[in-house]
Amino acid sequence: MIRLEDISFSYHRKKVFDGLSMELGEGNVYGLLGLNGAGKSTLLYLMSGLLFADRGQVKLNGIDVNRRRPESLSETYIVPEEFSLPDLTFDKYIRINSPFYPKFSMEMLDKSLEAFGMTRDLNLSQLSMGQKKKASMCFALATNTSLLLMDEPTNGLDIPSKSQFRKAVAQCMTDDRAIVISTHQVRDIENLLDRIVILDGGHILCNESVAKISEKLKFVQIGVGERRGDVLYEQPSTIGSAGVVINTDGDETPLNVELFFNAMLTETARMIEAMK
Repeated sequence: MIRLEDISFSYHRKKVFDGLSMELGEGNVYGLLGLNGAGKSTLLYLMSGLLFADRGQVKLNGIDVNRRRPESLSETYIVPEEFSLPDLTFDKYIRINSPFYPKFSMEMLDKSLEAFGMTRDLNLSQLSMGQKKKASMCFALATNTSLLLMDEPTNGLDIPSKSQFRKAVAQCMTDDRAIVISTHQVRDIENLLDRIVILDGGHILCNESVAKISEKLKFVQIGVGERRGDVLYEQPSTIGSAGVVINTDGDETPLNVELFFNAMLTETARMIEAMK
């Protein structure tokens, strides 16, 4: 669906990416992870065509996104971390903006609004920041674009709203679209994810399916004073330690995205070897 080919990009003379290549396929929800400054937001903007690479190309369904052709613009939507909404009713906002997206679905919109406990007769200027974010995400999901990009979508949401967000995304996910969620709040989305992408040092450290990670690795609790010789990475907790070990018996455990991310950054070589 979307292919990044030999992408290099600098920001204020600082090199962010140098020869980055990656391919994302339809039918997947991607979790885009990385430390602060790793370039997650920059990568989303490059994929949307809002930033231009110094070298290389980004292609959506074979079309260079930087050419800003209607065929790619109508199939891409990005929800930035920070945004503003006009002084309009939500109904009017929908009437003005939905024609730009040929596959816009009022059914998806209503399902998303229902998941958040909202309706179309909202005045956007009177909403809190969290409510504005929910309204924006409902519109984004309803565009039904092939590629949907979200930057820190759960920031500013309360605990019930985070659960509603997961429900809304799950309801609107289809086999012919890809959703990329950049976040630090990994526990908010880990049950949604099909694939994990980790950025580190301007390169893709990991682009693996949740199924393969769960097949190759186990995420275990290690008791206080317990010693294990098979631990690839160990992270202290209040009740002992959380650990990553090689899955030798085929008994899969739920994926701990935060633990996997920390393990990949700390024990990179061992983790990559274990994933082969």
